[in-house]
Amino acid sequence: MRTKIAIQGIKGSFHHQVAQDYFYQNIEVDECLSFEELVASLLTGKSDQAVMAIENSIAGPIIPNYALIDKNNLHIIGEHYLDIHQNLMALKGQKIEDILEVHSHPMALLQCMEFLKKYPNIKLVEDKDTAETARRIHEKQLTGIAAIASKTASEMYDLEILAPEIQTINNNMTRFVIIKKEKEFADENEISRASIKFELDHKRGSLAAVLNVMSDCKLNLTKIQSLPKIETPWKYSFFVDVTFEKYEDFAKAKKLLTIMAEFFKVLGEYKNTKP
Repeated sequence: MRTKIAIQGIKGSFHHQVAQDYFYQNIEVDECLSFEELVASLLTGKSDQAVMAIENSIAGPIIPNYALIDKNNLHIIGEHYLDIHQNLMALKGQKIEDILEVHSHPMALLQCMEFLKKYPNIKLVEDKDTAETARRIHEKQLTGIAAIASKTASEMYDLEILAPEIQTINNNMTRFVIIKKEKEFADENEISRASIKFELDHKRGSLAAVLNVMSDCKLNLTKIQSLPKIETPWKYSFFVDVTFEKYEDFAKAKKLLTIMAEFFKVLGEYKNTKP
């Protein structure tokens, strides 16, 4: 029986590419046009695991996705980094001068803004998914509309690339996480990264004390982001990623942070694969 993987978007999307790269075995994908739909696929058992974009080297972290993982008590079991190559594509026979609108995911538009500024007369339209936009142009034979998507999407949906590699920064990388409904216990010798969440008492020096503990425990803080607690004005949750060489250092930090924080939670422990 093939493993079913939920992806945000459709076949030809970057999520689909990550699913193929990460899972070497023959997989079946559940195409979800939103991250909420992706989470529902996991929670209902429709899929076994899911691929979720979590941050981009240009646009930064996708904090709502951390919140989705936290709110639904999902578990991060792995990660995968993908070089993102964005291409402008449309129906064959058209030129950039024929394009009136460019449709794509907001993140893709943001990653290509310097190129798009060269064409101020072209309207930018946010869409749910890069590959789905490419497919719609093909299926409805939409003229005057271009998509920003992967080369794979252009091949799958028979579109012509009008401008290749239009991302603002060539070293454009997105980090994806692999999530499951149930916690997966890995060999501690293989674990070198963790995603955690904590909430602190609103008093001077509380965050500094936590950061000092992380440093003392030899944890390398790779990302920290705060998110306001809607139900408690002026209080924040902190989502943090750390890397470490020895799991025992992280284990020590966990014990201390559990005591220091008003609330502490591990979203995932997994292998650091950052290039």
